[in-house]
Amino acid sequence: MATPTSKNISYTSRDFNTLRQSLIDYSKTYYPSTYNDFSPSSPGTMFIEMAAYVGDILNFYLDNQFQENFIQYARQSSNLYTLAYMLGYKPKVVSPATVELTLYQQVPAITSGSVQVPDFSYAMKLGSGATIGTSTNLDITFIVEDEVDFAYSSSSSPTEVQVYQLTGTQPSRYLLTKKALAFSATVKTKTVAVNSTQDFFTTTITDSNILGIQSIVDSNNNVYYEVDYLAQDMVLQSIQNTNTNDPNFSIDSQNVPFLLKLIQADRRFVTRFLNRGVLQIQFGSGTNNNEDEIITPNPDNVGLGLPFEQDKLTTAFSPTNFIFTDSYGTAPTAGSTLTITYLVGGGVGSNVNTGVLNTLNSGNLTFQNTNLNSTLANTIFNTFAVDNLQAATGGGDGDTANTIRMNSMAQFASQLRTVTKDDYIVRALSLPSRYGQIAKVLATPQLASQATSTEKITALDLYVLSYTRAKNLVTSPTALKNNLKTYLSQYRMINDTVNIKDGFVINIGVNFDIVLDSNTNSAAVIANCITYLQSYFQIDNWEFGQPINLKEITQGLDDVPGVQSVEKVEVVNLAGGNYSQYGYDINAATVNNMVYPSLDPSIFEVKFPNLDFKGRVVNI
Repeated sequence: MATPTSKNISYTSRDFNTLRQSLIDYSKTYYPSTYNDFSPSSPGTMFIEMAAYVGDILNFYLDNQFQENFIQYARQSSNLYTLAYMLGYKPKVVSPATVELTLYQQVPAITSGSVQVPDFSYAMKLGSGATIGTSTNLDITFIVEDEVDFAYSSSSSPTEVQVYQLTGTQPSRYLLTKKALAFSATVKTKTVAVNSTQDFFTTTITDSNILGIQSIVDSNNNVYYEVDYLAQDMVLQSIQNTNTNDPNFSIDSQNVPFLLKLIQADRRFVTRFLNRGVLQIQFGSGTNNNEDEIITPNPDNVGLGLPFEQDKLTTAFSPTNFIFTDSYGTAPTAGSTLTITYLVGGGVGSNVNTGVLNTLNSGNLTFQNTNLNSTLANTIFNTFAVDNLQAATGGGDGDTANTIRMNSMAQFASQLRTVTKDDYIVRALSLPSRYGQIAKVLATPQLASQATSTEKITALDLYVLSYTRAKNLVTSPTALKNNLKTYLSQYRMINDTVNIKDGFVINIGVNFDIVLDSNTNSAAVIANCITYLQSYFQIDNWEFGQPINLKEITQGLDDVPGVQSVEKVEVVNLAGGNYSQYGYDINAATVNNMVYPSLDPSIFEVKFPNLDFKGRVVNI
């Protein structure tokens, strides 16, 4: 009889059928006289199939658990989000739309000398955090980020003054106009009771379309600050530019109304999405007595005064370590109650059209001067109005699973640096969701002929586009580009010049002729061909500079059931009217069945998928 070590055992059998056959072969080989009834109804076959079933199930879960450890293959959302955070990428659940609002109010005229001028004592102020909505859709709300002061005018926030009403030949009313940035969101609040002091106290928020945390304050009025990592104890904070806060800069307060300061935050927290509907909040370890020098380089542990002549002058320290700490922050104390204010909203549906944001839902709208005529003040108060003269754009439905995978791997490769053009693309796509969303981005070195005398020839041009409510590509609004510029400033190298510009959209349509198989419904086949083209030209699949492969389209149409052959596939340019203003010579750009986009940064788009594909049945 063969010994166990000499038996031929197969280690590659993994599925049910292979395991079953391997067990039968094993029994026939090593136990030929013990058992030889392998009919489907025999008891031996039952036990063999049960063992094969268990082996199949165990192999399935083993493969699944191993697969979930790699972001390229993970399918469970909780694992996908966790792996993304491990690689330094923060997935976006949803992105808000941004828009520049125009706010109006009237003020009476007052005589100054011998001329009529606006009486700015009746100028109003709208506090930050005011909400603007529509008169038709109560679900869409936009939040004004900063306060709007009609009495204040500077190069960064000018107040436009126009004559609104004349009495005889003299002005009696003036119209004041201000601009303000707003983003689509709704404010919600949750309270959490802290029963005991815990290291790394953790709580969660469960809601849909969570944009992020606005503030966390405990019952003792202690403010907690959000940081990227709990080891980071310095945060950026803006303060009003006044002589009390900083006498050295208050002289320029008309052009710089706020100063950016670096402050130490003992009370801090981090956030992580566990899935699309759950946001986890984690606080510090509860101690602030640890020595920061454990991880922060200083003269004692870098190269001076080291015992035993140790030397770390050749060690590569990250410059950001100088603003990190080892204390991880202070945890909430027992018996306190946390008031968590967070934002929800956004999405593609928040990309509203022009002229619909016209209602002040809530906000602290007040006169700055209290010594006013009450009747006139009430009349002036009712003249306040708001409107959006441009459509809100930038709203998106968050990252798909494939987007999280690709951005996470790119994020890890870039290590938060912006050195190559691909680094800038990753950084632009990683713009925090509350500031809007860039739909398409292209980074190219600037041409020498386009560089000004003050720019380097090696400057980088960053071309961007955004989505409309219908998910069509449009020029990104100025507010969104300013947000991107500010965001990139903390990552770009000191000698880099980055110009954010508008990309170009080339709208196209496709005409095709097909020959049908016999006994097929022509309308159904044409509809299936159009469905294929709609999937092929889905805008998520297209990027700047991507050509159209006519041969690939022809092959795809040929594979549609009912199509015998494809006689013609023609790409046509659609420009003017409801389409892009940019015309394009498709015939001249077609070489070897490839339609190439313009040398200018451009992208092909089918704007109306239900109208721009036209098919025709022809005879052989």
